[in-house]
Amino acid sequence: MTVYIGLGGNLGDVLQAFRVALAALGSRGVEVEEVAAAFRTAAVVPEGCNEDVPDYWNSVARATTRLSPRALLELLLALEAEGGRERGERWRSRPLDLDLLLYGDRVIHEPGLVVPHPEIVRRAFVLRPLCELDPEVPVPNTGRSAGALLAALADRDAGVLYRLTGWRRPPG
Repeated sequence: MTVYIGLGGNLGDVLQAFRVALAALGSRGVEVEEVAAAFRTAAVVPEGCNEDVPDYWNSVARATTRLSPRALLELLLALEAEGGRERGERWRSRPLDLDLLLYGDRVIHEPGLVVPHPEIVRRAFVLRPLCELDPEVPVPNTGRSAGALLAALADRDAGVLYRLTGWRRPPG
């Protein structure tokens, strides 16, 4: 099954955390085929939040797997924990965030598992890297492609500060 996985984080060496997570996926039944550029984006924080929240890095990976959606989600959560993420408040800063964005053309509504990701239609920081990989990929339940969803956003560059290519290669 072709899947799309969102990568995000804003604490520590986020790009290294992405590299480690992608390598771990490859050794645990998920073949990563392609990864988009990394986008540095301003943090989205709830109204009234007075914390100084660091900018995020975001990217998207296209992969194939035979894992079920639930097994893939459990793997993503385990990799987040291995990467130092502590679950807490929704808007809390984190070194690694892995989201199951799309699982083929499946629509899934189970406790703790919703696919396509419920926020995908509103997040330029997800749609921009997703469109780098495949702007024509259909987003189930919307009747539109990722590219059409991005084009429909009022601000396609919302919060995007920087685009980094070649980040998958370790420095040096």
